[in-house]
Amino acid sequence: MPPPGGPMGRGYLTEEEKANRPKVTAALLKRIFSYLTPYWPQLLLALGCIAVSSVLNLLPSVLTGRILDDGLIGRDLRMLVLLILLSLGVTLGANLIGVAESYLNNWIAQHITYDMRNSMYRHLQQMSQRFFTASSQGDIITRMTSDIDGVQRVIASTFTTILSNAITLIAALVLMYRENWVLATVGVLVVPLFVIPTRFAGRTRWELTREAQACNDEINGILNETMSVSGQLLVKLFGREEREYQKYEDANRRMIRLNIRESMAGRWFFVVISTFSSVGPMLLYLVGGILMMRYDANLSVGDVTVMVALLGRLYGPVNTLLNIQVEWIRSMALFTRIFEYFDMPVEVQEPRFPKKPWRVDGSVEFRHVDFSYDVERQILHDVSFRLEAGRSVAIVGPSGSGKSTIINLIPRLYDVTGGTVAFCGVDVRDLPLKALRSNIGIVSQETYLFNGTIRENLLYAKPNATEAELIDACQKANIYDFIQRQELGFDALVGNRGLKLSGGEKQRLSIARVLLKDPALLIFDEATASLDSISENKIQEAIDPIIDQRTSILIAHRLSTILAADEILVVKDGRIVERGVHADLVKAGGTYTELYETQFRRALDTE
Repeated sequence: MPPPGGPMGRGYLTEEEKANRPKVTAALLKRIFSYLTPYWPQLLLALGCIAVSSVLNLLPSVLTGRILDDGLIGRDLRMLVLLILLSLGVTLGANLIGVAESYLNNWIAQHITYDMRNSMYRHLQQMSQRFFTASSQGDIITRMTSDIDGVQRVIASTFTTILSNAITLIAALVLMYRENWVLATVGVLVVPLFVIPTRFAGRTRWELTREAQACNDEINGILNETMSVSGQLLVKLFGREEREYQKYEDANRRMIRLNIRESMAGRWFFVVISTFSSVGPMLLYLVGGILMMRYDANLSVGDVTVMVALLGRLYGPVNTLLNIQVEWIRSMALFTRIFEYFDMPVEVQEPRFPKKPWRVDGSVEFRHVDFSYDVERQILHDVSFRLEAGRSVAIVGPSGSGKSTIINLIPRLYDVTGGTVAFCGVDVRDLPLKALRSNIGIVSQETYLFNGTIRENLLYAKPNATEAELIDACQKANIYDFIQRQELGFDALVGNRGLKLSGGEKQRLSIARVLLKDPALLIFDEATASLDSISENKIQEAIDPIIDQRTSILIAHRLSTILAADEILVVKDGRIVERGVHADLVKAGGTYTELYETQFRRALDTE
């Protein structure tokens, strides 16, 4: 018999779980059970199945006494057959009801997690970009998958376990005391002899398992570091093979010792449990025999056998319920973690009374805009400028000056903390998000492509685009010749995150995707950064005609791109410190001049 919670000692809380133990309140429980409310008919049926199945599972133990007394000892073959058939029928009925209960539990659990996943995904879709930049992607995925899967196990298992074991325990005690109160009391007093060593042994194995897991993590860390291409190269170049081998051998030796100790702890545990499991029945037989022989002639062999059988049915429920607090705490922790995400406010809200711009022309105006990611550091300070429809503006400045933050405020990836951003003459906070973002196209430095075909990635912008529209967009983006050279053309696979394409090919495909969207405002955020000169030139050839035809904002380090803009804004420390055309800004001797001398001219010389 394994220790409580399974062989890994899951019947005990880790130190982290103890430290972060959730506070169980009436409000939390009410919120949890609100997910069960839509399925209350199925829930009531499942509860009924649990109750009936728990009681029926005890009846064969009671019938065993009748089989002995009336059938075997009474030498009544007809009664023996009837009782055996009845016992088999009850067992079959309990098992069939158990199947129905299991189906209902899983049906309810699956539908609740279905609802929860959908609600969580919808909620996270509404979160601002701040949430995704501040949160770990792994943590987001864990809450969406493992945590919600844990909720499914809670509903299908933990709640059911509590209820079925509680009913079994109560029913067994009632039946035992109805049979004989003296033997029942003896049986109840014996139960701790079984429970105490179980909990002690479980705790011992859990501690050993934790140490073994830590040692295993250390071994995996050594393997990950030294067996990787880069790690193995470093080991060889510095001649550290012997040192790394010694580290691995030491960790491996500790792991072996811990595994042996855990295995032997388990064996001693089985010896103790096996011994104590026999003490209860032996005591009942002894006390029952004394009662039968000395005090109570009405007590039969069957009655004593029934008491022993019911005592055996007490062991499991008592032990489970004593340890269920651990699973209960873990369950509450799961719900608490999930509700933390649900309770995160949606910063970028849809307007209550949305407006529509009179004319969608792509014009943009910043009016005394302030912005900060947190209270300690303000990013933008009193930024004001206007971009007329059909014109273009280049935004330049040192790294970290706030250039990308400015363009992220236009499609409301974040909301301003002060001032106003207007699109087509309307405050962006008064425009429906879908309508606003459908009219803005951004080509960023880091292009993201889905693991699919070129066609699928292009159609993400416009699902109903025709073949002619795809070709036109790709020709404008200077990527169509490349697509034609592919054996499958538009149906060629791009690989995970576009790994089958070069950086320049991915960027031109991104431009084609944005052009297919046909936005009123086109934004290029360092679209040619981190590319080789050949790829950069091809992208530049695609960009130049585009900005002549559309309202455009350019964040660039390439001088030719900057010169193509109608106006240049120079940003430093979150402020627009200069504005104008190239010739005037170079003569001014300010920040732009410094950028020109250190970045733009150098880039021009290498072209």
